[in-house]
Amino acid sequence: MGRGRAQLRISIVGPSGSGKSTLARRLAQALDLPHVELDAINWQAGWRGLNEADPAEFARRIGEATAGERWVVDGNYSAFREAAWARATDVVWLDFGPAVFLPRVLRRSFLRAWTGREL
Repeated sequence: MGRGRAQLRISIVGPSGSGKSTLARRLAQALDLPHVELDAINWQAGWRGLNEADPAEFARRIGEATAGERWVVDGNYSAFREAAWARATDVVWLDFGPAVFLPRVLRRSFLRAWTGREL
C-alpha cells in the first residue's frame, strides 16, 4: 500500500436484492479497494452455507479477508456485523422497500434455478 493512502473500510448492508454487491464492486473499483463479498465466502458447492455448517471456519475466512486496513465488504451476516462495524470507517445501509428489492430477488432466484448457477 502506498504511503499516505487513507485507511478506508466500508461495510455495505441491506436486504437481499438491494444492490449491496453491485455497489460494493463499484466502490471498490473506484476507490482501488479490495472487495469482500460475504456470500461468496459463505456459499460452498451445492449451496452449503459455511455460516451454518462451520461458523468458526466462516469467521476465520472473513477475518482473513478483512484483516487489512482497506476494504469494501458487503453482506448481512449477524455473526460478522459487530466485528465489521467495529472496524469499519463507514457503514452504508441500503434501505429500499420491497417494490425495489423483491423483483430483483425473484429474477435472480429464477435465473439461478433455471441455469443452476452457483455463486
